[in-house]
Amino acid sequence: MGKSSKRQRHAKAAIKQEQSGACISSAESEQARRSANMAAIRSKDTKPEMIVRRGLWKRGFRYRLNHKRLPGHPDLVLKKYRTCIFVNGCFWHGHNVALPQIDNGQLTIDNSACCKIPKTNREFWVAKIRRNKERDKEEQKKLAAMGWHCITVWECELKPSKREETLESIAFTLNHIWLQDHQAKVVSYPKREEEDMQMPMAAEDIEKV
Repeated sequence: MGKSSKRQRHAKAAIKQEQSGACISSAESEQARRSANMAAIRSKDTKPEMIVRRGLWKRGFRYRLNHKRLPGHPDLVLKKYRTCIFVNGCFWHGHNVALPQIDNGQLTIDNSACCKIPKTNREFWVAKIRRNKERDKEEQKKLAAMGWHCITVWECELKPSKREETLESIAFTLNHIWLQDHQAKVVSYPKREEEDMQMPMAAEDIEKV
C-alpha cells in the first residue's frame, strides 16, 4: 500500500477524534464527519470516470488522460475527434442548480435532484460550488477558442439504468463531430462550353445528314 495523502491523513484524524468521545457539539461532530467524507473523495480514477473510460474503450475510442497543457485538465482527451470530456460529480459541480443569487446579503442556491447542499456550513458550500461552476464555464470557453469540442458527462447519467444510453450518446456525438470536421468540401468548377449543348439520349435516333 502506498503512503496516504495528507488530505486522507487529516480525514482519518478527524474520524478518530470524533470516535474518541471528545467533548464537541453535535453540529461540530456532523461537520467533522462530513469533512472527513469529502476529503476521502478521489479526484482521479473515480468510479464515474472509469465507467466512461471503459465504455469508450470498448466502443473503439482511444484517448489521453488529464492533459496537463489544456485548460481544466480534461478527464479524457480524444485528439482525433478534437474533443475533451469532463466527467463531473453532481455535487461538486452543482448539476442542475442555478448560480447563487444575493438574498439579504447572503448567497442562496436551490437544491436539485442530484445536488443537495449541506445545511451545515451552507454558505461555504454554496460559495465553493459557485466557484466550481464559474471555473468550468471559463475553462470550456478557453477550450472552444482553441478549437476543442467539450462534452460534460454527469455522475447521475451513469447510473445503471441510464449508463448504456449515456455511453451510446457520447459515441454518437463523437462520430458526428468527426464527420462534421472531415466532411468533403464540394469544389465548384466552371462549365465547359459543350456541357451547355443539348446532348441526345442514348436511345435517341440521331438525324442523318
